[in-house]
Amino acid sequence: MLNPKLIEQFFGAASIQRWNDYPRMVELVELDKQAHKFIIAYFVAKMEGDESIDMRSLIEAGIFEFLRRVVVTDIRPDVFRRALQKKEKEINTWVLSQLYDSLNEIENGAFYRRFETYISDSSMYKKERFILKAASYMSTRWEFSIVYQTSQFLNNIDRVKEAVEEEIEDYYELISIRKMAMNKKISKVIDLSGRLRFQKRWAQTPRIPETSVLGHMLIVAILGYFYSLSAKACDTRLVNNFFCALFHDLPEALTRDIISPVKYSVSGLDDIISEFEIKMIEEEILPNLPEGLLKEFKYLLGLYGDNHKDEFMNRIFEHEITAIDDPCEYNEEQFHTIDGKALKNCDNLAAFIEATLSISHGVKSKELIQGKEHIRQKLKEKGKMGNADFYELALEIENYFGA
Repeated sequence: MLNPKLIEQFFGAASIQRWNDYPRMVELVELDKQAHKFIIAYFVAKMEGDESIDMRSLIEAGIFEFLRRVVVTDIRPDVFRRALQKKEKEINTWVLSQLYDSLNEIENGAFYRRFETYISDSSMYKKERFILKAASYMSTRWEFSIVYQTSQFLNNIDRVKEAVEEEIEDYYELISIRKMAMNKKISKVIDLSGRLRFQKRWAQTPRIPETSVLGHMLIVAILGYFYSLSAKACDTRLVNNFFCALFHDLPEALTRDIISPVKYSVSGLDDIISEFEIKMIEEEILPNLPEGLLKEFKYLLGLYGDNHKDEFMNRIFEHEITAIDDPCEYNEEQFHTIDGKALKNCDNLAAFIEATLSISHGVKSKELIQGKEHIRQKLKEKGKMGNADFYELALEIENYFGA
């Protein structure tokens, strides 16, 4: 499916500081920026109503951009853009050399070859690149609104503010960007998702690196993407898996991250939380979405029937939402299949990695050790999905990090 070295590179983005030459009231890291960018890109692509926009290409281009960014960690984005103008070929060659060992076995090398083509051929995924660039800008603009609050005493901050605001004109051809800029309803959903960077995972115990709920959502989505590749999922199934995973914790922006031991150990509490989540989604999220997106977005969130929610249910959507046993039997575009149980394994694996990484850094607690053991057992019991074995991958990760 993928290897521990690649997982380490994705998680490395949780330690890449953003705006670190300015005072900040909260830590801003690359992993959260990338997650917010993907969320914004989804809404931009869907609101354009352009059938030529390929969502699978959008996801893949976003992952390619993320990979290049985690390699080029120490260059400011504006300096990096200028460097690319003069040394693009040399920089791309170096990036490819750094990632070859992590990528060359995925899809028997096909993924690496697409990545190689992508960074050398700017015409590949051209529309999708533009959407990602716009989404990246909107995410940066959202971050800067935080930075500006604590930096107004700096003598150049208003010039930076002016440059940030002027750049939005480059993307005004996108109707969704204009609506976000005018603070229309969709901007409330973008703001809500951005705030998930303030909610930390494993909030009751110290960890290194700290990861937010927002960053966790992207890690689960990326794991879901690579699982879908290994399952040879059709385009619609792969896209649904990625975005279902990307939004799986969105309701926590409304309810806060309630840790699993609390959620599941008190009888009936999980049902109460789920009922409240549905109520808040219907009041705070759905009214701010375009009418044409409601059915799809509710499906991604796992809303079905009369007041039910299960984002990790295996399901298809033809005339209605139907629970299924084996998604591989519905690997055709018209079924809109979601591998809910596999995504639950991705969710568990992400939590396992979070605990393992911290323990490998020497920051461990009773909660982390017990949590890791509990998740390992769940992966052992339910982690085999076709050709993918999440339990074996967990053991590889544990051995790789020596934790």
